[in-house]
Formats: sequence, C-alpha cells, structure tokens
Amino acid sequence: MAEMKILAVSGLVVFCLQIQGCSNSETGQQTSVFQKVPEIAEIKPQKPVKIKMKRNAKGDYSWELTGDDTDKVIEVDKRLKRSLDG
Repeated sequence: MAEMKILAVSGLVVFCLQIQGCSNSETGQQTSVFQKVPEIAEIKPQKPVKIKMKRNAKGDYSWELTGDDTDKVIEVDKRLKRSLDG
C-alpha cells in the first residue's frame, strides 16, 4: 500500500514538472512551445518513375513510363533508349 502512495506521489511530481515545461512565458500562462512549421508539412516524398516494359514478336522492346516528375521521366527514357540501342 505504501508503494502505491510513493508511486502516485512521484507520478504527480513528474506530471507537475512537465506542465511547467510547456509554459514559455513568465506570467505562467500555458502556451505551447511547439509551433507548426508550414514548410515541413508541404514536403512530400518523391515517387520513383515506374517502367512497364513490353516485347513484341520481332523481339523489339517498348515501354510505358509513369511518374510525378517530368524531368526524371525524360531522363529514364533517355537512359533506356541508350541501353537498348547500344
């Protein structure tokens, strides 16, 4: 029973210390220290270029490229042409 009281009191002390840590003003008003940064919310991971290769009866290759970044799609297309033509 005494262990429960010690645990409850220590938990209360830790909780009170954390509440004081959320305050950044000297008047004691509770304001959040954390702020929302819009630049971070707008960053999205880039999706890779997807390649769907096809081969016809003559043995020639063709492909379909899909992706969000046009420059990367063009770069992948050039690399495929160089590797298959050479």
